[in-house]
Amino acid sequence: MDREQHELQFLGFFGIFKESYKIVLTWRKIFSQITLALILPLSLIFLAHFQVSQILFFKILNNEDRLSDTDVNNREYGKLKHIISSQWAGFWLFKVAYFTFSLILLLLSTAAVVYTIASAYTGRSISFKKVMSVVPRVWKRLMVTFLWSFAIVLVYHVVAIGLLVLLILLLGFSSAGIIFVALFLIVYVIGIVYIGIIWHLASVVSVLEEVYGIKAMKKSRILIKGKTGLAVAYFLVLGFIFGGIEFLFENFVVLDFSGSLALRIGVGIICFLLLFKLILFGLVIQTLIYLVCKSYHHENIDKPSLSEHLEGYLGHYVQLKSTRDIQLGEAHV
Repeated sequence: MDREQHELQFLGFFGIFKESYKIVLTWRKIFSQITLALILPLSLIFLAHFQVSQILFFKILNNEDRLSDTDVNNREYGKLKHIISSQWAGFWLFKVAYFTFSLILLLLSTAAVVYTIASAYTGRSISFKKVMSVVPRVWKRLMVTFLWSFAIVLVYHVVAIGLLVLLILLLGFSSAGIIFVALFLIVYVIGIVYIGIIWHLASVVSVLEEVYGIKAMKKSRILIKGKTGLAVAYFLVLGFIFGGIEFLFENFVVLDFSGSLALRIGVGIICFLLLFKLILFGLVIQTLIYLVCKSYHHENIDKPSLSEHLEGYLGHYVQLKSTRDIQLGEAHV
């Protein structure tokens, strides 16, 4: 990275995009290896799960249609009911397996990208072999942070559903009730977006600092202050692109039975290429946002200390020194 530490706080929306592109281009060999090993399989699993889910779901629907046309006293009715129960069990087992493998690959990809950028930032020599040896250790910290964020999201949803039901019971579907429900849903979406941003930034904190889990979430919440708008803008833009890819794949590949095979294959390949590039740049951007937030709050990132911290993953753990109220780039070792 060519920019001085204190300059990072001045990076705007397009500046971060430009800097992300420069980082990927400069270290294209190592990022290409990370992509091939982790991000490509993650992208493939994500897209393939739509196709498999559609096949399994349509089989269940067909059998349920047959079941509705079968007499209850018919022996075939019991067989169909058993088959449908088995198919539903298989469907949800597949969903659990998909979620597990995609989560593992996502956390491994996050660890690899963040570690690589931090190594480049400190001028350390880096190789794909070294990155892959470090990733499993960093992954454990990321998993703890994810579990805490998952627990927060779960509690958030339980409380939100409870409040929504209470609103409906008290106000019903009157004009005032509809307005309050609409406002509540807007606040709910804002909360989900905010929690998502905090988790993404906490993932970087978990790799580059001595804290992880709930402490990383708290640290992330402090860091994001003053740069919340920037982080929200990226979260929404990347989310919109992600949703667009999903829409294209579902409508032109998964559900387009009338289209030509060549069109479905072509759109599928385009979606696959766009998705793995989006994941890679998304991980680079969230790491840059962390550095921007650190610079904005004048929290010193001492490069030699950060280098020792990263080296600690190869041996024993070393805490990352951090000094507040010192401009980035002005520390002396």
